[in-house]
Amino acid sequence: QVQLEESGGGLVQAGGSLRLSCSFSGRTFSSYAMGWFRQAPGKEREFVCAINWGYIRNYADSVKDRFSISRDNDKNTVYLQMNGLKPDDTAVYYCAANRFGSVFSTSSFDIWGQGTQVTVSS
Repeated sequence: QVQLEESGGGLVQAGGSLRLSCSFSGRTFSSYAMGWFRQAPGKEREFVCAINWGYIRNYADSVKDRFSISRDNDKNTVYLQMNGLKPDDTAVYYCAANRFGSVFSTSSFDIWGQGTQVTVSS
């Protein structure tokens, strides 16, 4: 059974950077597409970005020029580098996995971590 554990969240000032990590266990990491989603207070969870085993990436328009997703198949870890953070980026960030490999079908992500809080102060 796949387990995901996020780390790296915290408090940062606007314009700052954070790097989130998500460790994967339980199955063959390289067979899964990995993604990041976020949920702000009072809002629905939204897609942030994703990467598949072929390193194809997909980003939400709101983060495209500021965030970068990467994966290390040797470490079974996916990363989210967040630069130029804005107060609107404040949310709980969730790591997700899907065994179908699609980075464009966000509903395919059906395995979730517990989330890590990111707070951006103005």
